[in-house]
Amino acid sequence: MNPSLRDRTLALAGLFQAARLTQQLAREGRTDGDALAASVHSLFMIDAATTAEVFGGTRGVALGLRLLRDKLAGRTEPGDMEIARYVVALLQLERMLERRVEAQDAIRRGLEAAESQTKSLEPDGGEPLATTMVEKVAELYTQTISPLGPRVMVNGEQGYLANSLIAAKVRCALFAGIRAAFLWRQLGGRRWQLLFQRKQIANEAGAILTAAPA
Repeated sequence: MNPSLRDRTLALAGLFQAARLTQQLAREGRTDGDALAASVHSLFMIDAATTAEVFGGTRGVALGLRLLRDKLAGRTEPGDMEIARYVVALLQLERMLERRVEAQDAIRRGLEAAESQTKSLEPDGGEPLATTMVEKVAELYTQTISPLGPRVMVNGEQGYLANSLIAAKVRCALFAGIRAAFLWRQLGGRRWQLLFQRKQIANEAGAILTAAPA
């Protein structure tokens, strides 16, 4: 894979999308089901041929691309700082995971097992994701990511966070964010780019959105 600005922008969109999904679930108890499904499925795309394929195509990270296009171009709104905090926390966890080969191996084995156990299941009630898959991925997050270091402090409505399925979806979103951060770094992504290449990334995100098939 030849890293390019487009590749890095897609991976970064996956990271920002995960942060936004986390925020929506915790604050509103719901989120874009298709976006969550694309993010969760990215966990299983270990050997994808292209960056876009990781997310099932560029539309899989449309939510994240819109965030990059708007936020890096300076369009702010309440809640942006919370998203930024989640992004930073996920980047920190990814760096911790990068140094733990045994944890990476456990994640790969766990994802293979989860995929095998849920591949024949149909999503529930029109939802894009089967509840069993959500639960298994969330459990794997708890077993492998949570012990790495300080947990991501998720703020939201206690009633939603106390709901086991919503809490599981939050863990799935965070897991997907770490996977996107890992991909972004593999493609040459660095934190300084978020400061000094803001305009280029925002423009690229807009261009990808414009070119995405309907």
